[in-house]
Amino acid sequence: MNWLIERMMQNGARTAVIFKEEEYTYQKMYDLIRRYYKNVARQLKQGEIIAIVSDYSFEAIALFFALVENKNIVVPITTKVESDISNKIKASDCDYSIKIEDGELCLLKQGGRMEVHPLIIQLRKEGDAGLILFSSGSTGVPKAMIHNLDNLIDSFREKKGKKLTFLIFLMFDHIGGLNTLLNCLAMGVTMVFPQGRTPEHVCGLIEKCKVNILPASPTFLNLVLISEAYLKYDMSSLRMITYGTEAMPDSLLLKLKESFPKVKFLQTFGTSETGIMQTSSKSSTSTFIKIDDPNTEYKIVNEELWIKSKTQIMGYLNSDMERFTVDGWFKTGDLVEQAEDGYIKIIGRNQEMINVGGEKVLPSEVESVLFRMQEIKDCVVYGETNPITGQMVVAEVLLNGQLKTNEIKKRIMVFCAGKLERYKIPVKVIVKPEIEFSERFKKVRNILIQ
Repeated sequence: MNWLIERMMQNGARTAVIFKEEEYTYQKMYDLIRRYYKNVARQLKQGEIIAIVSDYSFEAIALFFALVENKNIVVPITTKVESDISNKIKASDCDYSIKIEDGELCLLKQGGRMEVHPLIIQLRKEGDAGLILFSSGSTGVPKAMIHNLDNLIDSFREKKGKKLTFLIFLMFDHIGGLNTLLNCLAMGVTMVFPQGRTPEHVCGLIEKCKVNILPASPTFLNLVLISEAYLKYDMSSLRMITYGTEAMPDSLLLKLKESFPKVKFLQTFGTSETGIMQTSSKSSTSTFIKIDDPNTEYKIVNEELWIKSKTQIMGYLNSDMERFTVDGWFKTGDLVEQAEDGYIKIIGRNQEMINVGGEKVLPSEVESVLFRMQEIKDCVVYGETNPITGQMVVAEVLLNGQLKTNEIKKRIMVFCAGKLERYKIPVKVIVKPEIEFSERFKKVRNILIQ
């Protein structure tokens, strides 16, 4: 057995999962893994590529580890859009897809090309389980990334047992969500799976299940503030909120700390290509972090963070390795500011940089100033083409009250004066009824192709 499955068995009577008001022990999880394993071992060959079409559930997690035990290559797919499911199954060359209905496995034979990708051949020769994830980039076709799943799981082997309750917010097909899952299972803690990802539902679960740890994105955490759902429920069980997946505006972090004064805030960092790494925040009100992971090296090249880790991908199934150097460094695309004490700050993505007449503008810097305005509940900043300066700064804003566009534009100009250089101040302001975000709760920006 995989060591992590053995550890589940050892944790026996502990509550592993709370889902749809049902509690499941680690013993029940272990028993279901064994039942599913007997099922898949009869029907699936080792090394075959299997899609699990499901978000988090007790059954989906058991199936995931049954496939790990059978040395399959697993493709978690959480979307409910049939065309997206079909495209991901095709891109990953799945042999089978599996849906779970009333606890039973429904296998569907898929196609698959005659020519097998060299990375799949390599993984099968090694006799290890695999994992295929897709990039969530806003431009182009999502990249299919393949991990050695046994290697990824083994990076959690030294985790010590703890008595905590985590809410699993980040999704099943996301490296952050899987990192939380594996971390929780290795520590033998209780996991709460939400049925939805609205602020009301999540805050209600925190009260009901006495959740201690909430991993989320800055976008979702701001939605919690806007909705004021946190005021309607008892959130006193919360000890820590971890945040990542996008840059956190400094002013938003301060608002969050004011709303949750007894909660520790920890910034996490990772990529689908390299895995999630251990970090420590300078403080709960600082967006400066240290990467202190024995499995990870990093360096900064022209303000861009480069990572080399023991858990990075084997490669892409449908793309070249241009973001990797020949000696294995991954160019993250994240721009960083470095402090003298060794802490670094993620300040944005290089593809999001706005070029105003040769001057560079980071959306996160502008957003952090706008978040300080009482009139603004939410915002997103991006660049648009301008015939004179090449690009200009645009801000979409969600207002805290009724104001006309011309009024809020004037107030933004006055408020930003002295806080931002003139070229960074938004010249176009769009009032929106809500700010658009992706299914992974990340801000959606217009990206101009340079």
